[in-house]
Amino acid sequence: MPLLSVIIPTHKRPEILERCLQHLAAQTVADDIEVIVIHDGQDDKTDRLMAKSSWQIPVYYESIPKSQQGVARNTGVQKAQSSTCLFIGDDIFLKSDACAHHLNAHGKVSTPSAVLGVTEWDPNIEITKVMEWLDESGWQFGYRQIQQYANSFIPPARQHLFSYTSHISVPTEVARRTPFIENITMYGWEDMEWGMRLRDIGVPLYFAHGALAHHHHTMTMEDSLRRMETIGTSAVLLKRDVPDFDRVPTGLKLAAYEVLSLLPTMAGKHRKSFLKGMKNAQKEIRS
Repeated sequence: MPLLSVIIPTHKRPEILERCLQHLAAQTVADDIEVIVIHDGQDDKTDRLMAKSSWQIPVYYESIPKSQQGVARNTGVQKAQSSTCLFIGDDIFLKSDACAHHLNAHGKVSTPSAVLGVTEWDPNIEITKVMEWLDESGWQFGYRQIQQYANSFIPPARQHLFSYTSHISVPTEVARRTPFIENITMYGWEDMEWGMRLRDIGVPLYFAHGALAHHHHTMTMEDSLRRMETIGTSAVLLKRDVPDFDRVPTGLKLAAYEVLSLLPTMAGKHRKSFLKGMKNAQKEIRS
C-alpha cells in the first residue's frame, strides 16, 4: 500500500507531463508513492504517453469530460489508495527529496494538517523580468511573506492565502471531506477558497520549507497581464457564489486600487488588468 498519492490534473501537455513523471520516479521514496493523472478533457497524445508500460512507479490515468482542475483533483482523490494526497501541477518538477519532506511533515504534526511545499521558477528556463517581479512581489507565490514560519504552522488567519495547489499535501480523509469547488468555470482562486474551508474546519497549514519544486513555465508580460485579467473576472464570479471570499477589493481599497492602476509600474499594470477583469465579470452578472 502506498504512503503518498500524487494527484496531477493535466490538459493537453504530454511533453511537460512526461518530465513531471520522470521527476516523480526519481524521488527518494519512489517505492512508497503512487501517481494519479487525471486528464481534463480528451487528448490522443496524452493517451499514447500514458499507455506506456515502462513507468518506474505505479501510475493511474483517467480522462474525464472537459471541466476544470477542481473536478480533476476530486476525481483523483477518489482513486487514491494512500492515507495522504499530494497535489501538484503537470508543470511542477519535484526535487528528489520533496515527497520525503511531505511524508516527514505529516508524521511530525500531531493533528491532521495540510503541508505546503516551496515552488520556485525552474532555473533551466528563461526567467523573464515579469517572472522575477512576480517572485519578488508575491503576486503569484508569496513565499517571501512566510519565511518566518518555515517548518512550522502559518497563522490560521492567513493560511488560506498560501494554500497553493501547485504543491500541497493533505490527509486523504481531509481531501475527501473537503473537496474542491466544482462550479468554477474559469482559472483562479479555487485553491484559496479550498484553503478557507480547511481553515474553517480546523485543519492547520504547515510550511515544509525543505520540500522544493521547480515550476517549468515561462511567462511574458503579456501572459501575466492576461492571467491577471482572468483572475479579476474569476474573483468577482467566485465572490458571487462564496460571499466570504475576501480577495475582491471594495470601498477604500478599490479606490486605492484604481489610483495605483494608473502608475506605469509592474504593479500598476497588473492592477489595471485585474480591474479590467473585474469589470468584465460585473457586466456579465448584470446581463
